Formats: sequence, C-alpha cells, structure tokens
Amino acid sequence: MKTQRVHHLFSDLEANIFHVHDFLPFVTDIREQYPLLPLEETIALARECGVVPPTDPRTRQPIVMTTDQFLTVRQAGGFCYFARSIKYMNALGNSRTLEKLEIERRYFKVRSLDWGLVTDRQVDKNFVANVRWVRPYFRIVDLYPLTERVILKTSERLTQLVLNEELPLCELAAVCDAEFALTTGSSLAVARHLIANKVWPINMTERIEPCRPLVISSAYSSLQQTARRCG
Repeated sequence: MKTQRVHHLFSDLEANIFHVHDFLPFVTDIREQYPLLPLEETIALARECGVVPPTDPRTRQPIVMTTDQFLTVRQAGGFCYFARSIKYMNALGNSRTLEKLEIERRYFKVRSLDWGLVTDRQVDKNFVANVRWVRPYFRIVDLYPLTERVILKTSERLTQLVLNEELPLCELAAVCDAEFALTTGSSLAVARHLIANKVWPINMTERIEPCRPLVISSAYSSLQQTARRCG
C-alpha cells in the first residue's frame, strides 16, 4: 500500500475501489472520508439546492459532510486532485442520497475540482481480485524470511521460466522452489511481489489463475534492472 498508513473504509465497495486506486501508478495519495469544509459552505449549498443540510440524528445540528475518496494524481508538470463519491447502485434510488451527492458536486465545482460518482457496476471484479491477491506481498519484508539476494535470484529465474515456458505459474514456481531449495510456495509469493510492483506488466483485467500460464509483456534480463524495480 503506497500510503503506508491505516485507512478507514466503510463498505466492501469502498475497499474494492481503494485497492484499484492504490494499484494505479499515477495515484500518489488517497484520503478517505475527505471533509467538506467549512461547514457553513455546505449548509449554504444545501439551502441553494432547496434541501435540508445533513444533520446529526441525535442533536439535529448540521454536521461536516465528507467525500469517500480524495485522490492526489501525478500528471505531467505536477499534481491534480480528484474527488470520488462511492455508492451502490441501489442506494441511488434514495432521494436523500441524491440530495447529498448534489451538494458534493456543487462543492467541488466551486473549486474547479474533478468530482465523480463511482458505483458497483463500474468495478472490474477481475482487477480487484488480482490486486487483492498480490497486495499482501507488495513489500520486500512481506517475503520474510527470504533475503533480498534470494528474492532477486528467484525473480530472475522465474521471469525466464514464465517468458519461455507455457506451463502453469504454480508449476514454474515449484521448479524455482526446488532449484533454490526454498519452502514450498516461496517462489509463488515472489511472483505476487513482482506483479504487485509492476515488474511483470500483465493485463490486470484478466483473472490471475496460478494453475494456468501467466502472460507478461516483456522480460527483464538484467539482474540490476530487476533489483531496481523490486527495491
């Protein structure tokens, strides 16, 4: 996870979209439950829309609204920002939900920031499943007790095998485990690390099945190049 901090997500849908955003190389930061401040502005926008501002159910006092995910994105020449509200499609039949979304839209329009709505119908299930599968091995330390030297050696050999042998990934990983006397599953964990760090460029919209051959688009024959990408 690129932010290296705890994130608080309120639904499986928010978590799935977070994983997608976190995997994208141009997204450098994700702030969840981003507050729409000052409070007085969203109150004014609600009145402008002709709706009641969101309130605390106990005190009936106006509360600070939030946007589900606020993204910092690297682009040529600097950074830009995107606000994303995340909702299940069936929630959009609720008029109160639509009222709150309209307040959000107007809030970001005033700031000339890109605001958008993401629903469960837009989520690529294969992409999410793949990211969830590789993410536990994103960092070098996640491969403990393998040393960096062993990881680099295994990475190079495994890359050669995947590029040249049309065999299931799990079988090729087992070959590496045997060659380097590694605990069963170690090389498959390295494969997941390489995908998570985009050392192996693959089509993430196709479900990764370890029991099938894996297609990567290019080789990294230099050990030094592999080391830089894994670091």
